[in-house]
Amino acid sequence: MTETKKDVLRPTDDEAIRLAKTLLRTARFGALAFLDPATGAPSVSRIAVATDHDGTPITLISTLAAHTGGVLADPRCSLLVGEPGKGDPLAHPRMTIACRPEKVAADAPELQRVRWRFLSRNPKSRLYSGFADFSFFRLVPLKASLNGGFGKAYMLEAEQLLTSSPAIDAIAAMEPSVVEHMNKDHADAVSLYATHYGKASEPASGWEMTGIDAEGFDLVAGERYVRIFFDKPLQEAAGLRRALVEMAAAARA
Repeated sequence: MTETKKDVLRPTDDEAIRLAKTLLRTARFGALAFLDPATGAPSVSRIAVATDHDGTPITLISTLAAHTGGVLADPRCSLLVGEPGKGDPLAHPRMTIACRPEKVAADAPELQRVRWRFLSRNPKSRLYSGFADFSFFRLVPLKASLNGGFGKAYMLEAEQLLTSSPAIDAIAAMEPSVVEHMNKDHADAVSLYATHYGKASEPASGWEMTGIDAEGFDLVAGERYVRIFFDKPLQEAAGLRRALVEMAAAARA
């Protein structure tokens, strides 16, 4: 008599999807797994990451790096995000994303958007972002394995991880000016978003917005990063200002 193998996966619900998106949107770095073209053996390298407007991970890597040659020779790769905190490291959420790397060409129309998003999240990368041997890559998700902690395993399809909205391109065009305006003229509201919606107990001030998209926005204060989601993805760019104003007013109330 054979035993039926127990399914360890839980149904992927809205809570799991929100956790997966939060892990991805707040990641500053991750572990990129690839196949070594010289040996065919698996290898892993740490890379800096950010996300494009739809949530696709983006990175800036040198052609001199082993992982660059690896993903160019064989596109099968995966990205692990989610870092341990205090206590048992295996009790903290993490996610492995099966990806397909896409190099952003120097003449690609999306290059400036990708560059701005990445450098806003990783400002120290400006030191070498203009070097000839460095290129931006989009790591297009194919599927994801989410471990939310002990006994909390989920599988996500790419569409469950990414953001879909007709307003993506319009908000991307507005993003640099909106972020600059919020940080310069509404620093109090930005800190309020972090403490009220992001549940950030400290610091109480000094937060800055690093990016905004149709589904929410990202804030940073030192080494702290939080992701704030809108109630639902915006369907038009005209609703962006209204959403920010209403959220600030609700938090103050």
